[in-house]
Amino acid sequence: MDAAPVRRDRMAASVARRGFARVTDLARELGVSEVTVRTDLAALEADGRVTRVHGGAMPRGLVAERESSLEQSRTRLTRAKHAIAAETASRVHSGESLLLDVGSTALAVANALVARTDLDEVVIVTNGLAIALALEPAIPRFTVVVTGGTLRSLQHSLVNPLATTLLDDVRVDLAIIGATGIEAQAGVTNVNLPEAEVKRRMVASAARRVLAADSSKVGQVHLGRVASLDELDELISDDAATDAALATLRAAGLRVTTVTPRRA
Repeated sequence: MDAAPVRRDRMAASVARRGFARVTDLARELGVSEVTVRTDLAALEADGRVTRVHGGAMPRGLVAERESSLEQSRTRLTRAKHAIAAETASRVHSGESLLLDVGSTALAVANALVARTDLDEVVIVTNGLAIALALEPAIPRFTVVVTGGTLRSLQHSLVNPLATTLLDDVRVDLAIIGATGIEAQAGVTNVNLPEAEVKRRMVASAARRVLAADSSKVGQVHLGRVASLDELDELISDDAATDAALATLRAAGLRVTTVTPRRA
């Protein structure tokens, strides 16, 4: 077995080369136990060389460089997100249960749902603290359930460990999810792996699945796989996406609805 400093150098190099390395793969590659890998990753993270995520590690700064905070992203394409949110909220009916994902568009959906005073007896399960607080004014018309889990500060989201425990035990009418990428071949992807894992569970737990994503996400592919296009029922986006990009999604069998944002 390599001495710890040498082994950790090899581990950091492997993480950098792969972009994301699982604990199990690193243990097999280096011929050590998973406990040793986790200890080494903790040391590498303390040294600023990697970022630990659920199940493994990524190069330091990869997520931070590509993922905006909720506060930053909610200021971009504001009118488009409001239009998408209103259309998405129209898919919800009284008496239904739904999963509502995290992100700035999901936050706009939460506000649009609260504004629908015709809705009653709706159960909403979310892994977003900001989402839950936005839904609070609609209680008791809405029952709001928070998944629990480990808090991520960028999106104020709850991820594993424990975030998906509740999702394994629920079956809802509708899942409304967000993502940072949607492309015909790659499907739905997300820049953050822990959140991608929760999104996958949401898709698996719902009878209907709607992706609410602005046009900047169309044609993008990111690290964490969420779903293939045939696992979705509909994409709701704004009309700034190119006809060619949307045509490839429709050709792959996805129903695409576009909305026109109101002018300022």
